[in-house]
Amino acid sequence: MTKINLKKGDTVMVRLGKYKGHTGKILAVHPKLNKVTIEGVNIARKHLKPTRANPRGGIIEVTQPMWVSKVGIYDSAKKKPSRIGIKLAKDGKKKRVMKSSSKEIS
Repeated sequence: MTKINLKKGDTVMVRLGKYKGHTGKILAVHPKLNKVTIEGVNIARKHLKPTRANPRGGIIEVTQPMWVSKVGIYDSAKKKPSRIGIKLAKDGKKKRVMKSSSKEIS
């Protein structure tokens, strides 16, 4: 299990795969699976059987988790994905920074 430097609410850009170039916010982080769920990316169709709660059944669209290695935090200045680094502040706290522009991530 690796440490994921991305957090819920971060805006990320997909680097690889079918959704390359798409951006979105992180909805959930799954550290044990080493995956993140991104809003509007990696959508799959799921078939539902008819039940008492949903008598017609049907097909719904579900956002699936995606590997962390396929995404990077979105650098709005360069309009490209960036890697994340850690810097120590003067007060001793760790801060996340973008490797491409060394801009601090809120």
